[in-house]
Amino acid sequence: MAGGGLQYYFARLNIAEKLIAINLAVFIGTGLASALFGVSIDAVLYWFELPSDFFSFLGKPWSLVTYSFFHSGIGHIFWNMLVLYFTGRIFLNLFNSQRFINVYFLGVILGGLFFLLGYNIFPTLLNSNIPLIGASAGVTAVLIFICAYIPNQEVRLFGLLNVKLWYIGAFVVLVDLIQIPYGGNIGGRLAHLGGAFLGYFYARQLLNGKDIGAGFSNMLTAIGGLFKPGKRKAPLKTVHRRKNAKKSKGGIDYNKETRQKKIDAILDKISKSGYESLSKEEKDFLFKAGKED
Repeated sequence: MAGGGLQYYFARLNIAEKLIAINLAVFIGTGLASALFGVSIDAVLYWFELPSDFFSFLGKPWSLVTYSFFHSGIGHIFWNMLVLYFTGRIFLNLFNSQRFINVYFLGVILGGLFFLLGYNIFPTLLNSNIPLIGASAGVTAVLIFICAYIPNQEVRLFGLLNVKLWYIGAFVVLVDLIQIPYGGNIGGRLAHLGGAFLGYFYARQLLNGKDIGAGFSNMLTAIGGLFKPGKRKAPLKTVHRRKNAKKSKGGIDYNKETRQKKIDAILDKISKSGYESLSKEEKDFLFKAGKED
């Protein structure tokens, strides 16, 4: 009953909330295992944290993703999950869950690669042996994506003042750059910058009509298909095309072309005047278009 109840409530969460729940479960689970059963947290982390040594990484390549599910303390996980919750709400008002997964995990991966690259190239870091854990790269990717996609959208901070999203994004990146020489945790800062780069690049490409995460989505779908039980093939169906469908000389459906032009016009309006400048009709149209992409 309890298990069924938890499964039911978990299924009702959006993708950002599910990631938060998984991160919290891992954090609490490893803590309890250590406190009650004497399980060494370091022994567990060894298999999932991202090592700074490149050859050690080759021995456990899955760590390029799994490092993001572990955190070093309450403060570490609290701030990551808090930012993920609020940025997730904004993101999922515009796009579907699959695109959120693309941005988040591509940010995790690129952040990990920035970390590995830094510790195997920069002279001052070559002899260091500091592994990487934490969801910060993925969280930063989602945050910067939103800041780059709707830069003039204003959010209210601490109930005191309205700030444009691009100000927040610029501040976050600037803080990481400043803290590399003066604040320590160089590896974490490099991972943040990798996530930030991914989020910015993804958003700008999407505004230009190119989804750089499409290949990643296809790969995840293919991997997921390997673990699904075989399904019977559906019988072939005859599909009749509408005779009144209007096409251009090049075979392009005018309805799709008109829809894309409307999306581009709305995105241009957001870029210039912010998300709140949209009418309810425009917001609804953009939301539905994001779900269908």
